[in-house]
Amino acid sequence: MDSDPPTPIDFSRIDTAVHGPVRLGVLTALQAEGELDFTTLKRRLGVADGAIGAHLLKLETIGYITCAKDFVGRRPRSTYALTGAGRGALFDYLDVMRRLIDSLHPDAKPDSNGTGG
Repeated sequence: MDSDPPTPIDFSRIDTAVHGPVRLGVLTALQAEGELDFTTLKRRLGVADGAIGAHLLKLETIGYITCAKDFVGRRPRSTYALTGAGRGALFDYLDVMRRLIDSLHPDAKPDSNGTGG
C-alpha cells in the first residue's frame, strides 16, 4: 500500500496571545457577555487579581480588548470590552482549533492541505 507521509499540522497559525486558558477565557467571556468589569471577569475565570491583571494588560497592549476606568462611589472600576481585532483573533483561533480537531477525528480524510475533512 503506497501512502504519502502525513502532512504536519501547521501550529504556526495559533495565536499565542489567545492560546492561554486565562486569555482565551477573557476573550470568550467578553464575546459571550459583552463588557465586563475586572471583578466579574476574575470571578468568572476563578483566578487571582494578579494572575488576571497581567493577562488583561497583555490583551489590552496588543489591542484585543479596551479598558475604561471610572469610579463607583469612591471605588475605582475597570471595565473591559472586546475590540474588532480581539474578536477576529478569537474566531481565527477557534477556526485553527476546529481544523486541528477535525484532522484528528477518526473519520477525517486528509485534504490537499493535510488538515482533514
